[in-house]
Amino acid sequence: MTNITNLKMTTVICCLMFFSSVSAQTIINGFFPQKNDFTLASSYSYKSYDNFFRGSDQTNSNPMNMGEISSTVISVYGEYGILNWLSTTVTLPYISTQNETGVLDPVSQTDEVSGVQDLSLFLKAKVLEKNLDAAKVAIGGAAGVSVPVGGYEEAGILSLGNGATAVDGCGFIQLSTPSNLFVELQAAYSLRNNSDFEIPNATLFSAKLGYYNKWFYAHAKVGTQNSLDGLDIGTPEFAAAGGAQALPETEVDYTNFYFNLYVPIYKQSIGISSGYTTNMSGKNYDRASGFSLGLVYKAE
Repeated sequence: MTNITNLKMTTVICCLMFFSSVSAQTIINGFFPQKNDFTLASSYSYKSYDNFFRGSDQTNSNPMNMGEISSTVISVYGEYGILNWLSTTVTLPYISTQNETGVLDPVSQTDEVSGVQDLSLFLKAKVLEKNLDAAKVAIGGAAGVSVPVGGYEEAGILSLGNGATAVDGCGFIQLSTPSNLFVELQAAYSLRNNSDFEIPNATLFSAKLGYYNKWFYAHAKVGTQNSLDGLDIGTPEFAAAGGAQALPETEVDYTNFYFNLYVPIYKQSIGISSGYTTNMSGKNYDRASGFSLGLVYKAE
């Protein structure tokens, strides 16, 4: 396999971080497109859960006996290489959430909520790249902002999001071998603001192991979020703050697992992505699992 083929594959798979994830995570990864390369992708994701973490304790049911709560997400993603070491990304998801039993959300008074969620814009830069004897090391960073644009209700069990404007900064290091096996570590801080709620800021970490060649790309990843403060569901403080109306102010922690696969189907320019994810542990968070399918197009 030639270096040109490797380059085409790595620039296409830059977009997979966002679409193969059905839980919120930083969308940046350690691959960089070349100057003027443009990637456009769309995806469909589905997740569901029938129990959640009430504080740190996993329950056997969902709030208010709603049964299984499911969400579908249709997302659009674009990435453009400004320079060989600098790129920008934009994402916008449309989400629909509903519950199995038809019980009404105590805030929105409906059993189904749908709409556009948050528009995200990131700028990513490669700080250092060095070839070692048996591997290559790349170090980079990114900054971005996510802004709610859909006018959705932030509170309630079926809310599409917390309505916060988030300013994120992250750093990453990637170690890759000549055989296209790679390991990537990432750390991020998310500063969140909502004029109606005290949304906790959070730190995010991830570790990823992956491999690619001209026929496919795959990686497995473990990601975590740690909110720095916030309420616990079920406590007197939570009830005093308004119960379901105070859900955006809860301390949301989680650890989840992802597996992602990408296969080019036409001249390394068009491909299909797929992914599976499950939330392994959490605090004031759902115990969801889900999958995603996406179509990716790259123009040089």
